[in-house]
Amino acid sequence: MQSPATLATSRLLLTPLQLADAPDIQVLFAHWEVVRYLDSRVPWPYPDDGALTYVRDIALTAIAAGLEWHWMIRLADEPQTSIGSISLYDHPGNNRGFWLAPQWQGNGYIREACEVINAYWFQTLGRPVMQVPKALGNEASRNVSRREGMRMIGKQEGHFVSGPMLKEIWELTRDEWLSGKSVLRAINTDLWDRL
Repeated sequence: MQSPATLATSRLLLTPLQLADAPDIQVLFAHWEVVRYLDSRVPWPYPDDGALTYVRDIALTAIAAGLEWHWMIRLADEPQTSIGSISLYDHPGNNRGFWLAPQWQGNGYIREACEVINAYWFQTLGRPVMQVPKALGNEASRNVSRREGMRMIGKQEGHFVSGPMLKEIWELTRDEWLSGKSVLRAINTDLWDRL
């Protein structure tokens, strides 16, 4: 299976995950603020070889099997600077995940990365629906889904690094995504016409 393409936004480069990214991940990922709302399969405390083991044995294997697509999030102005990661999964009820290093949070980078990743999911991969699980306590992630026009379709027990907590499943269909893009284009055109 071919690795995904490099994707770009005005401020970001999303580069396909490579084994060489493991050292950056090890430094950026091993923070409680990053992992606390992730699935309990993430080991905590994070082991010294956690990123290498994950990239080599899990992520790259899933990419090769055509089941997952992983990117590093980098600053477009400083492409050598990794700030997080975003992924797509061909798993029922869990199609997208992301994390961002604490010092880069709160700048809208995840929203921006999600825009191009959602396009990849719906246009390039041709998927009809995206479902994304969220820890009930992860308000920042829930806000990303709300802004994208996702709907919360259910709740169930979840097991996270921080312990048991309710998990919400958020959903966006391809038609809803296309409709939302049409609304945004209309708003942007109207604003442009007013200038």
